[in-house]
Amino acid sequence: MTLLDSILQWLAWWGWCFVAAGAIVVLCVRNSEKRLRVLRPLLIMGGILVGSIFLAAAYGKMKPFPGFTWGWASLKISITYFAMQVGSYEILPPAASNFVAHVLPFFELFLGLWLVSGIAHRYSSTLAAVLFFGFISAISYAWLRGLKINCGCGIGPAEEAGPAALLRDGVRFFLPSLLLAVGSFYAHRKSAAVSAAEPVPSAVHAG
Repeated sequence: MTLLDSILQWLAWWGWCFVAAGAIVVLCVRNSEKRLRVLRPLLIMGGILVGSIFLAAAYGKMKPFPGFTWGWASLKISITYFAMQVGSYEILPPAASNFVAHVLPFFELFLGLWLVSGIAHRYSSTLAAVLFFGFISAISYAWLRGLKINCGCGIGPAEEAGPAALLRDGVRFFLPSLLLAVGSFYAHRKSAAVSAAEPVPSAVHAG
């Protein structure tokens, strides 16, 4: 495991604790202006932490298997293996599973970088929450059908689709993305309200 992989895995695994703690801190601040000042840096940190989840997931799906080095050939092998995991859910036809497997890791990389950048957090965090909800739904579907398959998220050790994977994705991944989305919309609404309430300087007319 490389240093980059270790850092991303740690942030993805434990970042939810910091996001949840930040949400509690914000709720404890009663004054709306002070709350907004506290919330803004926490949103930046939350974007980095949630973004790290997607970066770790993308890295986990694309990294070479043991004995291989980074390259186009090793990437094709990793993506092919991921396509088998997508197909094991038995939700999509083979062609669609193959398409998702080839697109999803790169989309996760894009979304992770978008979240880390802090640009338009309302939209990136909402998209992240929707994706995590979709992942949770897919795991629930596989579990209810009794499929004994690896969840294939690319984060942490391999885990069978079931209650443990649902709890992990719900608490560690979906919860922080949802909190980030709620906080981002709240900050945007409050900032807009503050801007609208600011007095407009009166024009100075020449005599």
